[in-house]
Parts: sequence; C-alpha cells; structure tokens
Amino acid sequence: MKKNSKMNMKKLPKFSSRVFLAPMAGITNPAFRLLCKEHGAGLVVTELTSINAIVAKERLLKEDKKKITEFIEFSDKERPLSIQLFGSDLKILEKAVKIISPYADIIDYNMGCPAPNITQQMAGAALLQETKLTREIFKTLVKNSSKPVTLKMRSGVNQPDKFLKIAKIAEEEGITMITLHPRTVEQGYSGKSDWSLIKKLKKSISIPVVGNGDIKTPEDAEKMIKETGCDYIMVGRAAASNPLIFSQINDYFNTGKYKEISPKIKLKLFFTYLKYAKKYPSIKVSAMRMQAMNFSKGCKSARKLRGSLLGVNDVDVLERLMKEFYDTL
Repeated sequence: MKKNSKMNMKKLPKFSSRVFLAPMAGITNPAFRLLCKEHGAGLVVTELTSINAIVAKERLLKEDKKKITEFIEFSDKERPLSIQLFGSDLKILEKAVKIISPYADIIDYNMGCPAPNITQQMAGAALLQETKLTREIFKTLVKNSSKPVTLKMRSGVNQPDKFLKIAKIAEEEGITMITLHPRTVEQGYSGKSDWSLIKKLKKSISIPVVGNGDIKTPEDAEKMIKETGCDYIMVGRAAASNPLIFSQINDYFNTGKYKEISPKIKLKLFFTYLKYAKKYPSIKVSAMRMQAMNFSKGCKSARKLRGSLLGVNDVDVLERLMKEFYDTL
C-alpha cells in the first residue's frame, strides 16, 4: 500500500448492522431505501447516478435557486446514505463529487453495472479492463470528496482476471471499502456467483470487503460470511420483494433464529412504501407499480393481480387495486 493511502482515507460511518441494501436501478428510490432502513439495513445506497446528469442538473437548479437534492432525493432518516456515481470523464467527475459530497455520508463508485447503455459510455463494469484510468478515477474521487469513497465492482468482463489488481489500486488511492459481486459482465445475473472470489479479495486487501450475490435467505448470509470472511454483506434482488429480509438476517445473526414472513405481512409493507413514495416527485407511478408486483410475489392469485396492474398510471387506482387484493388474502 502507498504511504499516503491511509492519510487519504476518510473514516466510514458507524453501521447499525452488517447487512446493506444494494443499489438497484428503478427500485432503490428514497421510499424503498427508507423502508429497508427501518427494517434493519445498516447502509442504503441510491440508484446509480450519472456524473454528467448531476453537473447538468445542478446548473439548471442553481438558476432556479434550488439545490441538487431536488434531483437526488433522500430523507435524513435513511442515514448513513451512500450516493452511487457512474461515469469516467475526470473533469466532470471532479465537479459531480464536489456537488454531492456535502449531502452524502459515503460516495460509492460503480464499476459493476453490466447494462450495455452504461458500459458503452466507458462506465460501470466496462472499466474493469482499464487499470490506468481507474487509478485516475479513484484519485479524483478521493481528492475531491469530503466523505469516504467506496467501490462496487464485478469480478471481470469475460473472466475474473483484473479485479484483484483494481482492488489493490483502489486501496492504494484511498478507497475505504469494496463491494464485490463475483459474476462477470458476460454472466449478467445468470449462473451462480463465485463466492471464492470474495474470499480471495478479502485476503488480498486490508480495507473492509462487502460480499454481494445470491443471498436469498438468512442462512445464505451466514454462509457467505463464514466462507469468505467478508466484513459485511449486501442484498439486492431478494430485498426487492421482501424488505423484511434485513430484520430476518439480523435476527439470525443475533439469535440463530428468525421469523418466517407470510405473503400477507409482506404485502402490507407495500402500503407503507406507497405512503413514503407519495412524498417524492421523482418516484413515478411506474416505479410504484413495479413494487406492487414485487411485494405481491408469492401471494395467491399474484399473476392475476399483475395483469390488472399493467397500464395503471394513477396512484389512487393502484392503491385501490392493492387494497382489494390484500382484503382477499
């Protein structure tokens, strides 16, 4: 490790649990993040946000004497809050970091998104082949942020070849924590994540490691920590349909037991989500509709419900349909 790396590192905030909510496009809006926080998530992360969009929006908002928080919405109840960025233009990155760091508790940098619309911009997981550029990105992030900077990445593009090298560069440049989703870009979300790569990462660096990938149950969470030695775990898709998974995992860690969640209890959470979502202009009815479908997974007649929800663009109609469905359970 470089001599100055420890000096560059800002201290991570204290986390209330070892289980974090993964950033998910179209899902981890402020309403969903707050719901997960209330049910035991130790850290919540925003949807990935373009550095270009932040700089452009801030300029427009300034003209109307508004702040960037009109664009990146959040509640103080979510804290500690991690704001995730993507984009590789160093000058724009510097500006974006300076704009958002006063509002974040952590700035997370995305090198894991496999979506073509992101990778084609030389962003997300495409950067896993660009070790020289990533070093400059990490330097820019750490130098211009008043908050700790973390990294979320995949294991590689076609094969897990450079993730350990990039992790070492990240540590050298003052990145304070790394989350690894041990799938390649080519895999997408198919196949099985290779947890042995998380173990390799943990052994190769001295900063905290977060394991991510295929945690569907509290037993999976415990197994990942035991097998890999990771410091924290991050849950994504399983949380999208069950925010109570955080309390289940925390209970299992603390007592060795946890309560099973009935479909009706899970569905009831949707109405809390909806109450929160109505407060934020950025949360569209389409996102609320998606969560209605997510929360109703496993419920009797869920397929029929999904059919009735298609095309609903009015929040009151959505709420009425969900209440009618809930009453039938």
